[in-house]
This record gives sequence, C-alpha cells and structure tokens, in this order.
Amino acid sequence: MKLRILHETVYAYAPAVDTAQHIVHLKPRDTASQTLLDHSLHVVPEPVSRSERIDAWGNTRCFFALQTSHEELRVVAESIVMTAEPEPMPDDGGAGWEQVRDRFRFRAGSVWDRAAEFVFPSEYVPYHEDFAAYARPVFLSSLPVLFAAEALMRRIHADFRYESDSTDVGTPAVEALAQRRGVCQDFAHIMIGCLRALGVPARYVSGYLLTSPPPGQPRLVGSDASHAWISVYAPPAHDVNLPGTWHDFDPTNNRVPGEDYVTIASGRDFGDVSPMRGLLHGGGEHTLDVAVTVEPLA
Repeated sequence: MKLRILHETVYAYAPAVDTAQHIVHLKPRDTASQTLLDHSLHVVPEPVSRSERIDAWGNTRCFFALQTSHEELRVVAESIVMTAEPEPMPDDGGAGWEQVRDRFRFRAGSVWDRAAEFVFPSEYVPYHEDFAAYARPVFLSSLPVLFAAEALMRRIHADFRYESDSTDVGTPAVEALAQRRGVCQDFAHIMIGCLRALGVPARYVSGYLLTSPPPGQPRLVGSDASHAWISVYAPPAHDVNLPGTWHDFDPTNNRVPGEDYVTIASGRDFGDVSPMRGLLHGGGEHTLDVAVTVEPLA
C-alpha cells in the first residue's frame, strides 16, 4: 500500500519568541515491512542551521535553530511510504514469558542483548507494582510471550475508555492505569509498564494509522492524528538464548498493526520519539494546531 502523510504543526506565540532550537521526529523509518519513498520537511521561518542524524534507536532526528524573532512557527512534513503486511506472529507464540524474563535477569557471564535496555524503567514508564498486578491475571505460567502480550492487549482494550481530554503528555502512566481512561499514548505506556514490570522487553512506537471515513462520507483533510502502539521482544520458542524479533501490538484498537500503519520512530517511551520539542528564548503564551492527513495513493 502506498500512503501519503502530511503532518502540519503550527505554533503561535504572544509575545514573539526571540530564538529557538527544536528537535523533530517526523521522518518515517525503513523497516522490514515499510519503505520510505520520499520525504520533505519545510520550516517557516527559515532556520539558520539544520541537521539530521540517526539516534541510538535508529530513528531519524532533525535539529533546526531559529535566530530571528517570530510570532509563528510552521513545520510541514510530507512523506510517501510503501507499506506491506508485517511478518505474522509465529504460530507457537515464541518462548514462554518466564523464559524471556529469566533471560534478561542479570547474571555473570551472560551475553548482552540490546533488547535489555527496554526492560528497565524510563522517564514516562517508571516501575510500579500496580502494573505487575494488572498484568499477572493474563500472564499464565508457561504461556508464550506473544500470546501473553496479546491477552494483555485485549484486557487493556476492554477495561479502558478512550477519552481525548482525560490526560495530557505529562500524566503519569500509573495514574492513567488507575483511572482506566486515556489516549493512545497512555494505552501504550500502560502496556509497556505492565510488560516491563514482569521482566519482558517492550518499546514505544510512534507513527500514523490510515483511518477510513464512514460509508458515503469523504475523507477529511487534516482529520487524522499521530498514533502510538507498542512492540514486544520475543526470542524463538526452541531456544530462548537465540536473538529474538519484535512484534507490534496496538492496545488502543485491539489489533496487530498491518499495512495501514506507518512507523515513524521507536524508543523507550514517548520522550524518546516525541514529534517535536524545543527550547525557546523569549515569548510567553502559545497556541498549538496540528493537522495530519494519511491518504492512500494509486
């Protein structure tokens, strides 16, 4: 499936900002099931400097600096991506979740696995016993790790209510767990917190989801939004010590992501992959408008 993504971010400042520096994650990455065909990033006012690099997790991070006073900042990212259905989950569900947990417990002489960095707490997903308590009823003894993750995804989807104004970016994940409502970012952080609390590596994935209008209704430009889901690390069932593979789960929609998903970045939590953040000098109040359009191309 060939998809076009238009992501427009507009900040309005009062009074004007004197200087600013920003980092954005808006360039889709190449994966086994996704190929970036084209990408452009337009910034107004024109930055005095701009650079791009690959971060520690393989995401493209763009930095730009503004040295002139400005009352408005407009950032427009346009991408064309070819997607395909990802590799299906293995029929056996991978190694048992307790085996995965034990593999990542520290022991002298153990072989380092990079997935280990996704077992530890992070800024937006600290360790809390409430996560482990919520996950344990579906993490049955000897259950393959991917089957356990799928059961946890179904439980979160059934127990939680999606409410766009119930949380913000600073709402602690354990608070969203307690109130049983939130947005896709909260659902992802909660599921990651549950998995890590039981010793299973899990990472945060940011991107887009192609949404379809109701029958007979036209697609609305700018009506889509950024999305978030999670990825679980699963070593093979026949040998838990062999390298594993990552498999995605979307607790917000209770499904495994397919060719209608576009991955932008992955990391320990939202803080590693936020679409845009910056450091401002001057200014005061601001308003933010974000419009995202995801549309299929012939």
